[in-house]
Amino acid sequence: MRALDALDLAVAAGEIVGLLGPNGAGKTTALRLLVALIAPDEGEASVAGHDVRRAPGAVKRAVGFLSASTGLYGRLTVRECLAYFGALCGLGGPECARRIDTVAAELGFADLLERRCDRLSTGQKQRVSIARAVLHEPRALLFDEPTAGLDLFAARVVHEMARKGRAAGQAIIWSTHDLTEAELLCDRMVLLFGGRVRGAGTAAELKAAFGVATLAEVFLAAGADGAGELA
Repeated sequence: MRALDALDLAVAAGEIVGLLGPNGAGKTTALRLLVALIAPDEGEASVAGHDVRRAPGAVKRAVGFLSASTGLYGRLTVRECLAYFGALCGLGGPECARRIDTVAAELGFADLLERRCDRLSTGQKQRVSIARAVLHEPRALLFDEPTAGLDLFAARVVHEMARKGRAAGQAIIWSTHDLTEAELLCDRMVLLFGGRVRGAGTAAELKAAFGVATLAEVFLAAGADGAGELA
């Protein structure tokens, strides 16, 4: 069984594309391939013009990646942790310090910068992880469940950050189980089931293609053994 089978996905600069699917659909595998953490068995993939096989280092520098498995260093303060990741991405000195202050203010955790990471709540850790991903102002953002663990107010802050990134020309993949969030935020959506694409388009296009009234009904129809599969 293949984790992904003939996935065809393109995201333009200044676009947010939602990656939707149940657990085990292949969403996280797709993101890990695009950030050059694992290599595809076949096919091609590139990010910001860099091939994931031939230039994995350049890909990683061009991408901000948030994964559920991305951890923070508990013994470091939030500022120290962000400075470390900033240095890995080529930021240093005053520029890194400026970006830390800017992103912390945007995400609402400026008061936590001197607190150790192991003393943060789940939601606070998620905000810091998002800050780590966007700190170096990457050309592409790959977000795997970015609002998991966040309350409604914090999630809205993250949504606004994504919209600012889109306006600035970032290409964004937003993987989520939250269909309301996807419809609110994403320009297009890709439905992934069993490693295969079962549909792609705007919310309106998907509803029309499947002949249903809501995105939840689209999701259920797409998962019904390929019924309603789009070409």
